[in-house]
Amino acid sequence: MADIILKKLNIKVWRQNNAASKGKFETYPIENVSTGSSFLEMMDILNNDLIEKGIDPIAYDHDCREGICGTCSLYINGRPHGPDTQVTTCQLHMRKFKDGETITIEPWRAAALPVIKDLIVDRTAFEKILQAGGFISVNTGGVPDANSILVNYDDAEESMDAAACIGCGACVAACKNSSAMLFVSAKVSHLAKLPQGKIEAKKRAKSMVGKMDELGFGGCTNTQACEAECPKSISITNIARLNREYLVARISE
Repeated sequence: MADIILKKLNIKVWRQNNAASKGKFETYPIENVSTGSSFLEMMDILNNDLIEKGIDPIAYDHDCREGICGTCSLYINGRPHGPDTQVTTCQLHMRKFKDGETITIEPWRAAALPVIKDLIVDRTAFEKILQAGGFISVNTGGVPDANSILVNYDDAEESMDAAACIGCGACVAACKNSSAMLFVSAKVSHLAKLPQGKIEAKKRAKSMVGKMDELGFGGCTNTQACEAECPKSISITNIARLNREYLVARISE
């Protein structure tokens, strides 16, 4: 399919100087955008236009632009990462929009992920949750033989599925309670399914859930919005596993 040129779009974007200032929406026109362009390429074009006009460019996070790092976290037209499924913002293409459309772009809205500037939020809360228990105590010497620790095939597959989480925060943005349960459950599950993760198993879930609550994330009410908007299709079955791991940890206290 040949690319089409979108002659004009209106970009309604959240502008906020810093965490302490009050933000507001600003609308900017942009012309002649190819439907073959990625959403972030469109943002680059818009920023070039703003710079030429002497306007402060829109601040937003990005890194790999390959759907791996999870930093391109934008809330687009009411959905995390925009109107496509199983993609990050950098994988979203302008063919998903219509000529003359107004595209609304916001940062993640969660107390635990405060806005730093414009569309950039502080996601260090995720790092603190991982520091609380998302690790294993193993010798980091030479690489062991692949067959030295046998892992059941189904367990290995479930672990890898959970490990696909890139920590983008779409689950938090999609949740009406700003819960991080899908993120935490994925990080707990990919270790809980492997023998290497058994050393910290009794404290991992309790420590990570405790840190999540401390940082101000909300509770899970099982609406499944997190799973629906996750770009890596992380399953909410991981939340059930997290609850089980947490219960075992509390019983063994």
